[in-house]
Amino acid sequence: MEIIEFFNQNTEVAVAFSGGVDSAVLLYLSARYAGRVKAYYVKTAFQPAFELEDAKACAAMLGVSLDVLTLDIFSDAAITANPANRCYLCKRKIFGAILQAAKADGFATVLDGTNADDSPSERPGMQALKELCVLSPLRFCGLHKADIRQIAREQELPVADKPSYACLATRVPAGTAITKEILVKTEDTENRLREAGLKNFRVRYQNGAARLELGSEEFRLFMRHRDTLSNILLEQYTGAVLDLKERKSDE
Repeated sequence: MEIIEFFNQNTEVAVAFSGGVDSAVLLYLSARYAGRVKAYYVKTAFQPAFELEDAKACAAMLGVSLDVLTLDIFSDAAITANPANRCYLCKRKIFGAILQAAKADGFATVLDGTNADDSPSERPGMQALKELCVLSPLRFCGLHKADIRQIAREQELPVADKPSYACLATRVPAGTAITKEILVKTEDTENRLREAGLKNFRVRYQNGAARLELGSEEFRLFMRHRDTLSNILLEQYTGAVLDLKERKSDE
């Protein structure tokens, strides 16, 4: 099915908007082809502040109304215990809030930005989307990450070249409880590393220490500024290790 045909069949849509490139392109396509559209951003302690700012900028550029829904994720002990299915539980909670708000606004159809490259085996949260009847038109219509990046650049969306960014909870290994302290130090450290020039990277929490994952270009930058970047890590963590496996940009 072509994306235009999808929106011919789904003329009024609520878009779960994360501020990333996938959901930004979905919002652009919805604004272009659907009869009525509204975006919903769910703000929790798992999302860094810049994601909301990116979402606001994209929605304003596209002229789409954006609702910000605030959830106290720490009130859900099952999620913060960080079991193996934490992503599934979190998606259920987040999209439950979006579905409730969208229904109140008169929308029966909720969309998300899952694309054709996303694998259910690697993204357990996709099961929650299926259970809640959330539609993923980018995936359904066969749009891959490369196609989405191209559309974003052609439309000059402000997040066109933004690296993929999973929520802060993904930095904590399953079985380790997620705390405000861990999330705050993760966000602060990643913000400082980003200001120092890193783009494609992750800081993973490991028993009080940090494991730094880098893309190929970031390896070169790290070696040039090793002392400065290492000091940023060691200000917040008890130790730091460098993962020698190259990180891909859209992981």
